[in-house]
Amino acid sequence: MKKKLLKISTIPMSLDIFCKGQLKMLNDHYDVVAISSPDEELKWIEEREGVRTIPLKMARNIELWTDIKALWKMIGVMRKEKPYIVHSMTPKAGLISMLAAKICGVPVRMHTYTGLVFPTATGMKQKVLIWMDKLLCACATYINPEGKGVADDLRSYMITKKPLHIIGNGNVRGIDADYWNRNSCQLDESKSINKGNGQFTFIFVGRMVGDKGINELVEAFKRLSNVRLLLVGPMEENLDPLKEETIHEINNNPNIDWLGLQQDVRPYYLQADAFVFPSYREGFPNTVLEAGAMGLPAIVTNINGANEIIVPNENGIIIPSKDAVALYSAMKYMIDHPNDVKHMAVNARRMILERYEQKYIWAELLKVYQSLAS
Repeated sequence: MKKKLLKISTIPMSLDIFCKGQLKMLNDHYDVVAISSPDEELKWIEEREGVRTIPLKMARNIELWTDIKALWKMIGVMRKEKPYIVHSMTPKAGLISMLAAKICGVPVRMHTYTGLVFPTATGMKQKVLIWMDKLLCACATYINPEGKGVADDLRSYMITKKPLHIIGNGNVRGIDADYWNRNSCQLDESKSINKGNGQFTFIFVGRMVGDKGINELVEAFKRLSNVRLLLVGPMEENLDPLKEETIHEINNNPNIDWLGLQQDVRPYYLQADAFVFPSYREGFPNTVLEAGAMGLPAIVTNINGANEIIVPNENGIIIPSKDAVALYSAMKYMIDHPNDVKHMAVNARRMILERYEQKYIWAELLKVYQSLAS
């Protein structure tokens, strides 16, 4: 009889992004149950992955009464399911599920840190977030920071004295080499962007919020000429919204194309010359991996994960975060040095697949589960 494994995230989108195909693979070895907040996407995951799902409402922000109710329900789920391994992947789901698993005596309690919020928080909010992560780690038996930068932050803020385990070279999802391949996808004419006069084209993929560096990106872009910017991702008006002047520029600059959320971003990567990712904080940004696998050099900020993926002047450029002047200089450099861009583009796919190919990442994760379950 297969041991039971619970994979838990706060919202289904996280399971969809981090565990696409992975849940199906793991289900061959374990009795996998996916738990997340109720949403239509959770049903899609159940059908696609062939695993059972359990809807359980969890709030992304701190909501004391909602969090207490979620903890109580999670305890009930674990007492009924009796899992051998509980693996959480997002902050609130991590706190609730590690507490519940500890209370219920689950043998293996594993949490993956795909990113940290407290290093960029301030005041009382930072203190509360640190306390929450300390409690999470106290309940966990296996702590998996997604990369070296996240591990360093956990140590420097003294979140835990327990061993920190990076799986493989970092990253929890890995790159599907067949899917993220310029040669395996064709440009849909309906998604074709009108590039006048062979304009150099930058692309950003991610949420349109302040801490992704969109304000600095638009500010830097305004100073460039004969260049195009593709913005692919949802505009979030409630969590960390963009400045009004940034939104105005996006809506009125004829060289900026905001394309919203797209199910398939590959057609837009095909039309770009370079990827730009000026985020303030990350764990291990998958979009940088995807863009690299599609043969794009990248401009990234010197933050966790991104500075592990990009090797300066080999497959991209690293700049300080929150620095529009440095971002402008890096973008201008790429426009003015096509041979260097070509060199970085040639290296991009090879350097990603050598370290982060999906089958390798999955195999390493399975080894960890098997060692813990034995």
